[in-house]
Amino acid sequence: MSDLQRRSARLILLAAVSASLLACGSLDGASNRIVSLVTPYKIDIVQGNFVSKEQAAAVKPGMSRAQVRDIMGTPLLASLFHADRWDYVFTFKRQGLEPQSRKVAVFFKGDVLDRMEADALPSEADFVASLDSGRNKSAVVPVLEMTEEGLKQLPAPAKKAEAKPLPPLPASYPPLEPTSP
Repeated sequence: MSDLQRRSARLILLAAVSASLLACGSLDGASNRIVSLVTPYKIDIVQGNFVSKEQAAAVKPGMSRAQVRDIMGTPLLASLFHADRWDYVFTFKRQGLEPQSRKVAVFFKGDVLDRMEADALPSEADFVASLDSGRNKSAVVPVLEMTEEGLKQLPAPAKKAEAKPLPPLPASYPPLEPTSP
């Protein structure tokens, strides 16, 4: 077999394989299977304020705005048009999973908390477990509270030194600007 005949046989064979793949529509299915195997990595997207069930339980009507901010953090949305409402919005998007979205609205009357409306909120332990789902099945969820035995093992807090009284303030201060002669 000459070199020209081998080249033409390869070309005919390649054309026959391509035509059969195109004719039966398998090329599209094959490309979809290849693309599903090779997908780009997408990072987890966490946006907003996470509010746990424990934080929501700590907030009580009658608290001041500062107390609510200390417990729940700074609100994501505080509108000028709705000055008596704070909104805490949280979204979590992970590749291959349904996006999570939670909303908490806090309503004030003046400077005092009136009421709070919230979606179903997870506990802190449930949220930490959901962050690691699908990645490391053997991981143990860390304990987020210290036990009574652990508290007893801590060293005693250092005693505060008694504050010395400040010296008395002078009766008069020198002038800030020089006096003219």
